[in-house]
This record gives sequence, C-alpha cells and structure tokens, in this order.
Amino acid sequence: MAQQTLFEKYGGFSKISKIVLAFYDTLLDSDEIGPFFDDIDMTKMVDHQTKFMASLLGGPASYTDRQLQQMHNHLDIHDSHFDELKGVLEQTLSDHGMDRDDINAVLSEFENRRSQIVG
Repeated sequence: MAQQTLFEKYGGFSKISKIVLAFYDTLLDSDEIGPFFDDIDMTKMVDHQTKFMASLLGGPASYTDRQLQQMHNHLDIHDSHFDELKGVLEQTLSDHGMDRDDINAVLSEFENRRSQIVG
C-alpha cells in the first residue's frame, strides 16, 4: 500500500487553497513583501500558489526549476524576502494544524527551491 502524501493527509486542494489564502492575508500586510503583489491579479496568484503548495506537499501539481526561475527572474527577490516568506509559511501551516514534522518537510521542499526564486 502506497504511503499517503502530505497533500492527501491535509485535505487536498480545498484545504491547501484555504492555507494559501491565509498565507497571502499575512504577506499582503508586509511592508517588505506586500509591494511585490501591488499590480498582480491575486486570483491567478492564489491559483498558482495553491498548485505550488500542492507540489511541496507531494500533490499532483508541479513546477520545473526553469518555470520557477522564469516566474521570478524579473523580480528583485533577496534572501531576506525568501526568509520572510518561509517564516510566514511556517506560521500559516502551524495555524492550520499541520504537524511539526510535516511543516519541517514542507519548509525543506520550499528551501530546496530558494535558488530558483531568489534573484
């Protein structure tokens, strides 16, 4: 029997979309991160981020390293921005009842993509 993915364990796309909405509620209030989203269609952004988050949890969606680089290379994202995103992600996952070991696994997957996101 195949091991359950975190995507399945935490309720699939419907639960992940709620996590992503809460994630952006916090990010949009950030003085450092919020301005990155000033001229962004947030409906599309939430959709993309939900798919990205699903991929971090072992779900069916995925982005290649090249796609991540293309989506972020025009932005002036620094390690400090990434670190803030990671902190908000950690808190949001915790707030939504994710187990500590599972949060650490997601943060590790996120960290593995730092070089594709940070300029």
